[in-house]
Amino acid sequence: MPSRFSRLDDAEALRRFVRDLREGIYVTDERGRIVDGNPAFLAMLGVPTLEEARKRQSGDFLLDPSRREAELLVLERDGAVRDFEFQIRRADGEIRTVIDTAYRCVDPETREVYFQGILIDITDRKRLEDRLLDQTLRDPLTGCWNRRYLADFVARHSDAGGTWGCVMVDIDQFKHYNDEFGHEAGDAVLNRVARFLMRATRAEESTVRMGGDEFLLLLDGADASSTENTSKRLMFMADRELLVPFSLGWAAREDDETLERTIARADHALLRARGLTRSGERPKIALVPRT
Repeated sequence: MPSRFSRLDDAEALRRFVRDLREGIYVTDERGRIVDGNPAFLAMLGVPTLEEARKRQSGDFLLDPSRREAELLVLERDGAVRDFEFQIRRADGEIRTVIDTAYRCVDPETREVYFQGILIDITDRKRLEDRLLDQTLRDPLTGCWNRRYLADFVARHSDAGGTWGCVMVDIDQFKHYNDEFGHEAGDAVLNRVARFLMRATRAEESTVRMGGDEFLLLLDGADASSTENTSKRLMFMADRELLVPFSLGWAAREDDETLERTIARADHALLRARGLTRSGERPKIALVPRT
């Protein structure tokens, strides 16, 4: 005779299953109040008891409350939602990433609406994914972003009307460092310039190694004036630190142009600056108007 624990329709077996499952199982009402939850659910929220959880609404734990509204719209339309991802802020302030699979249920007697769901904590997986993604977007020599980062930047700024600035930086006579002192010395120069650029930029400014001795600064939200000011600041700091000479050209986004077009104009400006640079001069700066 089969054991009752081999049957999911056995009440005691089902209670044990819900209690011991590591995924969080919960019930909330239409107003978002927590009605029930298993130990794993309470642990995800960082609350010690169900009574403590019932003092708060499920929305109180959401990092972005608008995600609850989005999920409720799906539940209202489809009656169920699968693998809906959002972030929660535990009672101790720690932020976790979870996915939710839930169903909309209506009590046939009271006509009250309840939501029954299962939460799975994917925080560690997301952190690993972020680390792996970061590795694919980083230049292994200098630690700067690489060219793949440009696609990520464009994806995050696909809306029309956004602004950005581009500053192209090219080390003067870089071939000389490799030919005269060897590639190890050339790598040291690249790292020195990369560290300088990353140190000289702000949080909203990204340093990209485009290849060889060429770097790009992406200035998120910058207009022409602030892009020019950043370029001048780099020149001033480079002079103070007696950094290896480099040439510099900049451009700011115009008329919803593509990032590729802005970079091309900055590169054109760099070539113009290169033509103006004489041997022994400190870094030069130029702007080429849009053609």
